Amino acid sequence: MFKKIFLLIVLTIFSLSAGGCVALIAGAAGGAGTAYWLSEKLTQDVNVPYTRVVQAVHNALDSLNLKVTKETTTTTVTQIISKYNSGEKIWIDVKSTTQAATRISVRVGVKGNKEAERKIMDKIGQYM
Repeated sequence: MFKKIFLLIVLTIFSLSAGGCVALIAGAAGGAGTAYWLSEKLTQDVNVPYTRVVQAVHNALDSLNLKVTKETTTTTVTQIISKYNSGEKIWIDVKSTTQAATRISVRVGVKGNKEAERKIMDKIGQYM
């Protein structure tokens, strides 16, 4: 009987400690995924007011025949979602950094499509 209780206690402790490792590994994987996602965006800081940049994004998407599928806006951040010609999803984040400066981030597709991102960013630049 003592052996069974001892074995149950050891297995319980092992299970609890192994569960912590799984959570740690899952947390690390999530952090690495977020870092990859952020590193693959094309980002540019411009000395243009936030509202003017948001309008430039809309004009650029219109000129490229890309429809806005969703737009989320707060007082200092706007995220515009669209779909590229190839079917890849487009995320454009516009963030006010100061009264006269704005950060633009463009991502095309889950893995990133640098050529498409550059094309969109250049077109936004033409409308600012």
